[in-house]
Amino acid sequence: MTEQPPESPQPPPIPGNQRFGVFSVLCIALALASVIYRILVLGHKEQTALMFIGLPTALALLLAALPGAKSATGMIMKGITLFLLLLGILFIEGFICILMAAPFFYSIGALIGIIVDKARAKREWNSRFRMVVLPALALMSMEGVTGFLSFPRQETVILRRETHLTPAEARAHLARGPEFDPAALPGFLKLGFPQPQSITGGGLETGDQWRIHFAGGEGKPGDLLAEVTESGPNHIIVTQVSNTSHIAHWLDWQDADWKLEPTTNGTRIVLTIRYRRLLDPAWYFKPIERYGVKTAGEYFLTSTFGTR
Repeated sequence: MTEQPPESPQPPPIPGNQRFGVFSVLCIALALASVIYRILVLGHKEQTALMFIGLPTALALLLAALPGAKSATGMIMKGITLFLLLLGILFIEGFICILMAAPFFYSIGALIGIIVDKARAKREWNSRFRMVVLPALALMSMEGVTGFLSFPRQETVILRRETHLTPAEARAHLARGPEFDPAALPGFLKLGFPQPQSITGGGLETGDQWRIHFAGGEGKPGDLLAEVTESGPNHIIVTQVSNTSHIAHWLDWQDADWKLEPTTNGTRIVLTIRYRRLLDPAWYFKPIERYGVKTAGEYFLTSTFGTR
């Protein structure tokens, strides 16, 4: 009688409550993050650091606490990706907001995940995480909640353009307004921002009004209405009257100060744009908004006066 080889041991079946435990808690964590997101929106705090730092911190902590996850970092990255995808499905036109939020979510998630994984390997929570990282993230999350917790918002961007036109010719070009060409729009402004479609009005005399229609991007179409408040042969100031475009959700444009300086070869055009930054934290959104305003100003100059 031949001896039968011993049967290899079979792993014990995974109980149903453990099999779906991680998935169930993941769904709960994403649901709680969605509730926090909705509360921030309803409380008009979606432009503050509570949205871009506080929410990813809360989500990462919830995901790090999931039972049965071998790697907190891996679980956090997967959960954050799923959360951002869910936001993309719910807010199809909100790609630009998700794009801006993603670096915060992934950076904070990776930071918390790495620290949690190291703490688990030592079978204890890292005291630096509890005493330094969490308080720092909590403090950073409060930026923009009140004026006291906000950095200065007033911004000024200055652009210069040399042209062969005389000051009188340059003033005539400016009085006619730009000719928008969607194909010539810089790549940064095509990421999902509202795009200028048409402009109505004209003139550079005090009281003349201009209306720029924006469409595309996130949100509904809207108009920027501006009025000439100061007018001289070589100096014009155009001030915002109202702005119903979605751009007003990120910054409050105030005025554009035009100077036409005569040169030996034509005219130096100096455009000074003043606006208020509305998004926090400042260390992240200030350079992004300044770059966006600078890019939009250069596009306006090209559309009005042609190439350099």
